[in-house]
Amino acid sequence: MEMIYLDHNATTPTRPEVIDAVARVMRDGYANPASQHRPGQRAHRALDRARETVAHVLGADLSASNPDRVIFTGSGTEANNLAVLGIVRARSREKPGRVILSAIEHASVIEPAEHLLEEGWRLDTLGVTPDGVVRVEDLPPLLSPDTRLVSVMLGNHETGVLQPVGELASLCNQAGVPLHSDAVQAVGKQQVHFRRLGVAALTIAAHKFQGPLGIGSLLLRHDILVEPLLFGGHQQDGLRPGTESVALAVGMATALELWQKEEHEHRRRLTELRQRFERGLTAGFPGAVVNGAGAERLPHTASIAFPGLDGQVLLLALDSVGVACSVGSACSSGSTELSPTLRAMALPQDVVAGSLRFSLGATTTEAEVDEAVRRILKVVAELRG
Repeated sequence: MEMIYLDHNATTPTRPEVIDAVARVMRDGYANPASQHRPGQRAHRALDRARETVAHVLGADLSASNPDRVIFTGSGTEANNLAVLGIVRARSREKPGRVILSAIEHASVIEPAEHLLEEGWRLDTLGVTPDGVVRVEDLPPLLSPDTRLVSVMLGNHETGVLQPVGELASLCNQAGVPLHSDAVQAVGKQQVHFRRLGVAALTIAAHKFQGPLGIGSLLLRHDILVEPLLFGGHQQDGLRPGTESVALAVGMATALELWQKEEHEHRRRLTELRQRFERGLTAGFPGAVVNGAGAERLPHTASIAFPGLDGQVLLLALDSVGVACSVGSACSSGSTELSPTLRAMALPQDVVAGSLRFSLGATTTEAEVDEAVRRILKVVAELRG
C-alpha cells in the first residue's frame, strides 16, 4: 500500500533543485568562509549571497545604513532559543524582568521562557479565542516597564491559525518592547515581510519549505541587541559562532527563491486541496470538527477532531493503512500530554483527545487527498465499531 504523506508541518521533502544546489557547493569543495585566502573569500561571497537572498525574499533590509541581520542557525529551535534567551538577557543586565508569550507557542519558545523562571523571571501568557486566535486586548495591560520580550508565532503549527502579529507588534513598538515571532510554519506557505510586520525578530527553518534539514535562521531588526548562547568564534558578529555551512545556506536561499516564483499558485493550490480534504471528511463523518475553522488559516494545515476516538490510537491505525499524519508538533511526539494549543482554545475534552493534524505540501496531489479521505473514513468507521 502506497504511503500518503500528510505531515508536511513536521518536515517537507527537499526539492530536487535544492538538493542539486547543496550538492554543487559540496562537490565544488568550498572552503571555510572565515578563512582569509581566496578559496575562503569565495565561500564567504557565496554565504553572503545566500544571506542577501533570504533577506530579500522575507523583506529584511541589509543595505540600509542601520542594516537588519540574518543569523544562520542549526535549526528553527536554535533560532527560537537565541531569540528568547539572547534578547531578554541582553536587555536585563541588572535584574530579571518579564516575558510574555501566547498560550499556543511551540515548545522551542515555551521551554526557554520557562528556563528563565529558574533565574527569577516572570512569565505571562496571552490567551486565545476558541478559534485559536491570540486575544490582542490581553497584551496592553501586561506591557509594563520591566517587560523585556513578547513572543507570538505567526501561524500555529497545529491548527494553522494565523495570528495578529502585525497588530501586536504595533502595540509592542509603542511600548518600546521587542516582539519576536516564530514564523517557521508560515514562511514558504504565504508571503511574510519582516519590516512590514514590524517585528524585532523572526524565526524560520529551511526544511519546512522544501529546503535542507539542519539550517534555520533568525532575522533581527537593526536595533536589537542579542547575547549569544554559544562562545568560541567570531562568526556572524559573534552572535552565533561556529563555521557556517555554505551548502545549507545556499540550499535555504534556493528553496526560498523557488517558492517565491510559485507563491500565488502554490497558495491557491494548497488552499483548494485543504478545503477538499476537510469537506470530504466532514461529509463522510458529520461529527468531525475542524479546529480553528472560523479563523484565517495557513493554506496547508488542517486540525480535525473525531470526537469519541483517541487521537493516538487513530494515528497508529492510519499509519497501518498508509496515511502519515500527527497528533501535534513532531517536537512533542511521544508525549502523553494532550495538545496545549487545543487546550488553550478551551475545546471540549473529547475534541482535544480525538484531534489529529494533517498538513499538505507541494508534492500532495488531488488523488492522494481523495484516497486519504477514503482510508481515514474507513478507519474511523472501524474504530467506532
